[in-house]
Amino acid sequence: MNILAIETATTACAVGVATTNEEELIHVVDDGQRHTEALALTISALLDELGLTPRDIGRVMVDRGPGLYTGLRVGIATALALAQGIGCELVGATSLELLANGAYDAGVRGTVVSCVDARRGEVFAQAFSLDDSLGELQAPKVRTARDVAEEWASLATPVTFTGDGVERYLDDFSAVANGRLFSQRVPSVHAALALARRREPLEVLTPLYLREADAVANFTTRTRSARP
Repeated sequence: MNILAIETATTACAVGVATTNEEELIHVVDDGQRHTEALALTISALLDELGLTPRDIGRVMVDRGPGLYTGLRVGIATALALAQGIGCELVGATSLELLANGAYDAGVRGTVVSCVDARRGEVFAQAFSLDDSLGELQAPKVRTARDVAEEWASLATPVTFTGDGVERYLDDFSAVANGRLFSQRVPSVHAALALARRREPLEVLTPLYLREADAVANFTTRTRSARP
Protein backbone atom coordinates (compact mmCIF):
# COMPACT_ATOMS: atom_id res chain seq x y z
CA MET A 1 0.00 0.00 0.00
CA ASN A 2 1.24 3.51 -0.84
CA ILE A 3 0.96 5.84 2.15
CA LEU A 4 0.91 9.64 2.19
CA ALA A 5 1.74 11.55 5.40
CA ILE A 6 0.78 15.21 5.87
CA GLU A 7 2.39 17.40 8.54
CA THR A 8 1.25 21.04 8.99
CA ALA A 9 1.29 21.61 12.77
CA THR A 10 4.24 24.03 12.71
CA THR A 11 5.41 26.86 10.47
CA ALA A 12 6.90 24.27 8.12
CA CYS A 13 4.91 22.08 5.76
CA ALA A 14 6.08 18.49 5.43
CA VAL A 15 4.91 15.62 3.26
CA GLY A 16 6.11 12.03 3.03
CA VAL A 17 5.27 9.01 0.91
CA ALA A 18 6.06 5.37 1.64
CA THR A 19 5.49 3.08 -1.33
CA THR A 20 4.58 -0.57 -1.68
CA ASN A 21 8.15 -1.07 -2.93
CA GLU A 22 9.48 0.20 0.44
CA GLU A 23 10.67 3.49 -0.98
CA GLU A 24 10.31 6.48 1.33
CA LEU A 25 10.57 10.10 0.28
CA ILE A 26 10.02 13.16 2.49
CA HIS A 27 9.90 16.85 1.57
CA VAL A 28 9.94 19.65 4.17
CA VAL A 29 9.06 23.16 2.99
CA ASP A 30 9.57 26.14 5.29
CA ASP A 31 7.53 28.71 3.41
CA GLY A 32 6.53 31.20 6.08
CA GLN A 33 3.30 29.43 7.08
CA ARG A 34 1.89 29.51 3.54
CA HIS A 35 0.48 26.04 4.06
CA THR A 36 -2.38 26.43 1.60
CA GLU A 37 -0.10 26.96 -1.37
CA ALA A 38 2.84 24.86 -0.21
CA LEU A 39 0.96 21.68 0.71
CA ALA A 40 -0.74 20.97 -2.62
CA LEU A 41 2.42 21.79 -4.59
CA THR A 42 4.58 19.62 -2.35
CA ILE A 43 2.22 16.63 -2.58
CA SER A 44 2.10 16.96 -6.37
CA ALA A 45 5.90 17.24 -6.67
CA LEU A 46 6.47 14.26 -4.37
CA LEU A 47 4.05 12.02 -6.25
CA ASP A 48 5.55 13.07 -9.59
CA GLU A 49 9.04 12.23 -8.33
CA LEU A 50 7.87 8.73 -7.39
CA GLY A 51 5.84 8.22 -10.56
CA LEU A 52 2.55 8.08 -8.65
CA THR A 53 -0.84 9.77 -8.98
CA PRO A 54 -3.26 10.61 -6.15
CA ARG A 55 -5.30 7.52 -7.00
CA ASP A 56 -2.29 5.35 -6.21
CA ILE A 57 -2.49 6.40 -2.56
CA GLY A 58 -4.16 3.78 -0.38
CA ARG A 59 -3.91 5.51 3.01
CA VAL A 60 -3.41 9.09 4.25
CA MET A 61 -1.89 9.89 7.63
CA VAL A 62 -2.40 13.43 8.94
CA ASP A 63 -1.17 15.29 12.00
CA ARG A 64 -4.36 16.22 13.86
CA GLY A 65 -2.76 18.65 16.29
CA PRO A 66 -2.11 20.43 18.47
CA GLY A 67 -0.30 23.13 16.56
CA LEU A 68 -0.85 26.26 14.50
CA TYR A 69 -4.57 26.53 13.89
CA THR A 70 -4.54 27.55 10.23
CA GLY A 71 -1.89 25.01 9.28
CA LEU A 72 -3.78 22.18 10.96
CA ARG A 73 -7.01 23.12 9.21
CA VAL A 74 -5.27 23.07 5.83
CA GLY A 75 -3.64 19.69 6.50
CA ILE A 76 -6.78 18.05 7.85
CA ALA A 77 -8.98 19.48 5.09
CA THR A 78 -6.55 18.17 2.46
CA ALA A 79 -6.47 14.72 4.04
CA LEU A 80 -10.27 14.58 4.22
CA ALA A 81 -10.60 15.73 0.62
CA LEU A 82 -8.22 13.00 -0.56
CA ALA A 83 -9.99 10.34 1.51
CA GLN A 84 -13.38 11.34 0.16
CA GLY A 85 -12.25 12.06 -3.39
CA ILE A 86 -10.23 8.92 -4.10
CA GLY A 87 -11.61 6.60 -1.43
CA CYS A 88 -8.34 6.02 0.42
CA GLU A 89 -8.15 5.14 4.11
CA LEU A 90 -7.56 7.89 6.70
CA VAL A 91 -5.50 7.68 9.89
CA GLY A 92 -4.28 10.34 12.33
CA ALA A 93 -1.66 11.04 14.99
CA THR A 94 -0.95 13.97 17.28
CA SER A 95 2.01 16.26 16.74
CA LEU A 96 3.23 15.46 20.27
CA GLU A 97 3.28 11.71 19.77
CA LEU A 98 5.04 12.16 16.42
CA LEU A 99 7.78 14.14 18.17
CA ALA A 100 8.08 11.43 20.83
CA ASN A 101 8.22 8.70 18.17
CA GLY A 102 10.82 10.68 16.24
CA ALA A 103 12.99 10.86 19.35
CA TYR A 104 12.46 7.14 20.01
CA ASP A 105 13.49 6.25 16.46
CA ALA A 106 16.69 8.28 16.96
CA GLY A 107 17.59 6.23 20.05
CA VAL A 108 16.42 8.60 22.79
CA ARG A 109 15.22 6.75 25.89
CA GLY A 110 13.78 7.69 29.27
CA THR A 111 11.39 10.58 29.80
CA VAL A 112 10.70 12.86 26.84
CA VAL A 113 8.61 16.02 26.86
CA SER A 114 7.29 17.01 23.44
CA CYS A 115 6.64 20.74 23.00
CA VAL A 116 4.98 22.41 20.02
CA ASP A 117 5.11 26.21 19.84
CA ALA A 118 1.68 27.64 20.73
CA ARG A 119 2.77 31.30 20.61
CA ARG A 120 1.90 33.84 23.39
CA GLY A 121 4.75 32.39 25.48
CA GLU A 122 3.00 29.02 25.57
CA VAL A 123 3.62 25.50 24.29
CA PHE A 124 1.48 22.45 23.69
CA ALA A 125 3.25 19.89 25.87
CA GLN A 126 3.04 16.21 26.75
CA ALA A 127 5.40 13.84 28.56
CA PHE A 128 6.15 10.33 27.34
CA SER A 129 8.11 7.35 28.62
CA LEU A 130 10.50 5.93 26.03
CA ASP A 131 11.86 2.58 27.14
CA ASP A 132 11.06 -0.81 25.57
CA SER A 133 8.00 0.90 24.09
CA LEU A 134 6.48 4.37 24.04
CA GLY A 135 3.87 5.33 26.63
CA GLU A 136 2.09 8.51 27.67
CA LEU A 137 2.91 9.95 31.11
CA GLN A 138 0.63 12.98 30.90
CA ALA A 139 -2.29 14.23 28.86
CA PRO A 140 -1.48 16.95 26.31
CA LYS A 141 -1.90 20.46 27.73
CA VAL A 142 -1.27 24.07 26.80
CA ARG A 143 1.07 25.74 29.31
CA THR A 144 3.66 28.47 29.47
CA ALA A 145 7.11 27.29 28.46
CA ARG A 146 8.49 28.51 31.77
CA ASP A 147 5.97 26.47 33.78
CA VAL A 148 6.89 23.30 31.87
CA ALA A 149 10.62 23.90 32.38
CA GLU A 150 10.22 24.72 36.08
CA GLU A 151 8.08 21.63 36.70
CA TRP A 152 10.73 19.28 35.33
CA ALA A 153 13.55 21.18 37.01
CA SER A 154 11.80 20.69 40.36
CA LEU A 155 11.46 16.93 39.76
CA ALA A 156 15.22 16.67 39.26
CA THR A 157 14.90 13.51 37.15
CA PRO A 158 16.60 13.14 33.75
CA VAL A 159 14.36 14.45 30.96
CA THR A 160 14.72 15.22 27.26
CA PHE A 161 12.88 18.15 25.68
CA THR A 162 12.06 18.16 21.97
CA GLY A 163 10.04 20.12 19.42
CA ASP A 164 9.90 23.59 17.92
CA GLY A 165 8.44 24.88 21.19
CA VAL A 166 11.74 24.03 22.87
CA GLU A 167 13.71 25.91 20.23
CA ARG A 168 11.36 28.91 20.45
CA TYR A 169 11.81 29.17 24.24
CA LEU A 170 15.34 27.84 24.40
CA ASP A 171 16.40 29.96 27.38
CA ASP A 172 13.75 28.34 29.59
CA PHE A 173 14.46 24.74 28.60
CA SER A 174 18.25 24.96 28.42
CA ALA A 175 18.25 26.22 32.02
CA VAL A 176 16.91 22.87 33.32
CA ALA A 177 19.99 21.27 34.89
CA ASN A 178 18.58 17.74 34.66
CA GLY A 179 17.37 18.23 31.09
CA ARG A 180 18.83 17.78 27.65
CA LEU A 181 17.60 18.87 24.25
CA PHE A 182 16.89 16.77 21.19
CA SER A 183 16.40 18.97 18.14
CA GLN A 184 13.25 18.37 16.09
CA ARG A 185 11.81 21.42 14.39
CA VAL A 186 9.06 19.43 12.68
CA PRO A 187 7.10 16.43 14.04
CA SER A 188 8.60 13.32 12.46
CA VAL A 189 7.14 12.44 9.07
CA HIS A 190 9.12 9.20 9.11
CA ALA A 191 7.34 8.28 12.37
CA ALA A 192 4.01 9.27 10.82
CA LEU A 193 4.56 6.87 7.91
CA ALA A 194 5.54 4.07 10.29
CA LEU A 195 2.51 4.65 12.54
CA ALA A 196 0.22 4.77 9.50
CA ARG A 197 1.03 1.15 8.74
CA ARG A 198 -0.08 0.03 12.21
CA ARG A 199 -3.18 2.14 12.86
CA GLU A 200 -6.75 1.24 12.13
CA PRO A 201 -8.56 3.47 9.60
CA LEU A 202 -10.77 6.18 11.09
CA GLU A 203 -14.44 6.77 10.45
CA VAL A 204 -14.17 10.24 11.99
CA LEU A 205 -11.03 12.35 12.36
CA THR A 206 -11.11 14.62 15.42
CA PRO A 207 -8.69 17.58 15.46
CA LEU A 208 -6.84 18.27 18.73
CA TYR A 209 -6.64 22.05 19.06
CA LEU A 210 -6.44 22.44 22.91
CA ARG A 211 -7.00 26.19 22.51
CA GLU A 212 -9.18 28.58 20.55
CA ALA A 213 -7.73 29.90 17.32
CA ASP A 214 -5.89 33.18 17.80
CA ALA A 215 -8.41 34.99 15.61
CA VAL A 216 -11.33 33.69 17.68
CA ALA A 217 -9.58 34.47 20.95
CA ASN A 218 -8.70 38.00 19.84
CA PHE A 219 -12.24 38.63 18.65
CA THR A 220 -13.64 37.37 21.95
CA THR A 221 -11.28 39.62 23.89
CA ARG A 222 -12.25 42.67 21.86
CA THR A 223 -15.95 41.87 22.21
CA ARG A 224 -15.72 41.47 25.97
CA SER A 225 -13.70 44.66 26.41
CA ALA A 226 -16.28 46.60 24.41
CA ARG A 227 -19.10 45.63 26.73
CA PRO A 228 -20.20 48.23 29.31
